[in-house]
Amino acid sequence: MKQTKSAAAFAAARKYIPGGVNSPVRSYRNVDAEPPFIAKASGSRICDIDGNEYIDYVLSWGPMLLGHAHPQVVSALAAQAELGTSYGAPTLAETEIARRLQDFFPALEMVRLVSSGTEATMSALRLARGFTGRDKIVKFIGCYHGHSDGLLVKAGSGAATFGVPDSPGIPAEIAADTLTVPYNDLAALERVFAAEGEHIAAVIIEGVAGNMGLVLPQEGYLPALHELCRRHGALLIVDEVMSGFRASRGGAQEVYGIRPDLICLGKVIGGGLPVGAFGGRREVMEHLAPAGPVYQAGTLSGNPLAVRAGLTTLELLRDPAVFAALAAKTERLCRGLEDAAREAGVPVQVHRIGSMFTVFFSAEPVTDYASAARSDLRAFNVYFMTMLENGIYLAPSQFECGFLSTAHSDADIAATLAAARRAFAAATAVQNEKH
Repeated sequence: MKQTKSAAAFAAARKYIPGGVNSPVRSYRNVDAEPPFIAKASGSRICDIDGNEYIDYVLSWGPMLLGHAHPQVVSALAAQAELGTSYGAPTLAETEIARRLQDFFPALEMVRLVSSGTEATMSALRLARGFTGRDKIVKFIGCYHGHSDGLLVKAGSGAATFGVPDSPGIPAEIAADTLTVPYNDLAALERVFAAEGEHIAAVIIEGVAGNMGLVLPQEGYLPALHELCRRHGALLIVDEVMSGFRASRGGAQEVYGIRPDLICLGKVIGGGLPVGAFGGRREVMEHLAPAGPVYQAGTLSGNPLAVRAGLTTLELLRDPAVFAALAAKTERLCRGLEDAAREAGVPVQVHRIGSMFTVFFSAEPVTDYASAARSDLRAFNVYFMTMLENGIYLAPSQFECGFLSTAHSDADIAATLAAARRAFAAATAVQNEKH
């Protein structure tokens, strides 16, 4: 695998773009490498400017559920482009996509379209504060909800702390209104509500945690969390930017049997184009301008390109059999990865739900950020680089998810498992060196 052109492109990019990338995880710093620069993608494959082709399990960080450049989505985009790319005015298609989203997520009694997942979560939290008249929010250590100021916080010691900024440029007084608790620790959440319940506007949680690697909520955790919110008059915001359409047809809320007050969705609803949405209970959403006093706006919100691609994507996803087939493929891949790791003698935890998965290089169960952080990062790095050299494109971090699409074939899975056997063998060699 040659990356001569990519290396030169990265050097040039660093002269003009901070770190050479427009989103930090693309830099490959986590794996002590430099990123391939991508030239094109189609179906399950992505190709770099050096001519290397990879089976893609990143899929633009999840939203390409139909694979890259699906012919019907491309055709819809071309047709819309001829009619204009942005109007800044209402269209019939905006109402239609809101209606169709409700078919997948019944809790979406009303929907507001935005341009990104970050914008969706940020706006949902503002709405929750405006609706409840309270200031504080609760988030979970290891869950990521975009880069708005109030959500970029880290936890101190103990079960729950007032947030402190996780990045320069965030005023401490803003971060202080974010309370952080360990994921899957119901007792910690109960203590936070006992101490601060009357001040908590909302609890925000990923439907399934995907930003510390894939970590699933323990049995009964989400329903108990929802009941705590009800008891104390706080709203439950379920961030399905990653898990929506991935955990199941109706997201994590369908799997775990909850009906959130607010839901956030991301680029998958636009076939991978820049779009997002938040919505939920009608009485809450009607507090949003211009119906109510909570302000939110965006020139490109509901732009016709993203909406047209989204309508086409949602039409192709209407059949529940699509999701059953995706889940079956993911199970087959993950069982193969478990077998390959066991044969190589590498202790791993392979988590999966729907069409999402993560391989943790850990001998212990992974239930929260602390246990995920104890994974063997050196072994992961060797595994990652070996997979890349063998034509398998994964996220360059132990703390990210992999995804499958409808375009991934049985041959793709077989090739991936063949590469994984080599990658796990290489990881075993590294672990043996340590001992």
